[in-house]
Amino acid sequence: MSGRIFDRDTLLDLTVNVIPLAMLAFFLVAFLVYAPGPFAFDSVLSTIQLSIVFTTFFLLAVLTYYAGRAIAGAEKAHGVHAETATVPPDETDDSEPP
Repeated sequence: MSGRIFDRDTLLDLTVNVIPLAMLAFFLVAFLVYAPGPFAFDSVLSTIQLSIVFTTFFLLAVLTYYAGRAIAGAEKAHGVHAETATVPPDETDDSEPP
């Protein structure tokens, strides 16, 4: 058994959060690199701006990790991918005659 936490299907499910993470990382780097550039560097506004972008990046990364753990845990518990799982019929259901 492999020691990986996330399998291929789980990683595909998490790509919806990886794309915004990449966008936030791009803007965080762009703001840090070009802040002293042609525009004046206002320490208060720049600090607020960078803290908002960094906090959003950090919280989305934590949310993505725990969502991946929950998806992987559900797949392990049920033994199948959650979206393609079928539920076996209930034996006590008497709605249909045999």
